[in-house]
Amino acid sequence: MRQQTSPEEQALEELSRLKKRSAPEKKKRTPWARYTAVVLLAAVCIGGAELTACRFFAPALYEELTEPVRETARQAAQTAGRVLEAAGRAGVSAAEQAGRTAASLASKAGEAAGEARAALRSWMEEVTAPPLQPELLGETDSALAQPEVAPPKEILDPLISDLIFRQGQEVLTGGGVDVVYFNQTDASRAEQTYGSDPLATHGCGPTAMAMAVSSLTEETVDPADMAALCVKRGYWCKSHGSYLSIVQGVAAAYGLECESLDLAALEEDDLYRRLATGDVAVALMTKGHFTKGGHFILLRGTTLGGEILVADPASRDRSLIPWDLSLILDELSPSRHDGAPLWVLSRPEEYSEQS
Repeated sequence: MRQQTSPEEQALEELSRLKKRSAPEKKKRTPWARYTAVVLLAAVCIGGAELTACRFFAPALYEELTEPVRETARQAAQTAGRVLEAAGRAGVSAAEQAGRTAASLASKAGEAAGEARAALRSWMEEVTAPPLQPELLGETDSALAQPEVAPPKEILDPLISDLIFRQGQEVLTGGGVDVVYFNQTDASRAEQTYGSDPLATHGCGPTAMAMAVSSLTEETVDPADMAALCVKRGYWCKSHGSYLSIVQGVAAAYGLECESLDLAALEEDDLYRRLATGDVAVALMTKGHFTKGGHFILLRGTTLGGEILVADPASRDRSLIPWDLSLILDELSPSRHDGAPLWVLSRPEEYSEQS
């Protein structure tokens, strides 16, 4: 009885027989043809159990048959790996770039938000802040503003300085120039106003400037008229007295020379000389011997002893007392705008030439 052989064994026997067969006139095949045949054979074997049997029973043949397939697979895997790696790098690079872009946008958005918050905060502070108040005299009531400190000296001998009537007008004598004197607190001025405020309590500024103009020009200007001019020109500050611009403004209106003195570079001898030769100084005083708040006075001359003569629009007595320059300088206002706190007024040139 003939022994049955399996298809695998028959294939192996056939392959062995083919290998042992001599081929004296075997044609040399081109490599591509050989590889094509091997690949096709491998594909046939891979598709069935024959390739499995070949692996166990003819390992050398198995390796020869499958090597091209494995090589192709390796190359494909390497190519795929490189593609994936490149894609990964591109993805990482894109992700990093996207991250950097997002971070940059977030940073810019944060900065913009911060600027917006700051602008909004500044706007809110500006809107809700109380209105800015100009630097004022602090004179709300001349009676209350009168000083509590007693004068350091007695009233001068009338031969040195006196308050006299000349052509129906009070005049202070003894200084570098006789000063036409006005007092804001006189009963006759009780009904006079400075804007909507009483001249008696808020009018030291226009009263002092009325004295200066009336003394340095040939025009006598009453405090009530000066107050009206100051209101018209914007020097009146409701409920507070006068803006400091009143001095330079009124001086310019009447043609007077006005010089602001720098206290840090003040030459006392020069100030004495100017007061002794006919100039008048406007001084803005603070709390001390002349006021409890803020107050304009005039410096009108000097004595032989080197003391200063003043014209105080709120006190005749203080206008007849000699004052040490050091005390006056110590009690000047700390204000430092619009020429404050010390201005020197000079006659117009035409009046200086006539005199």
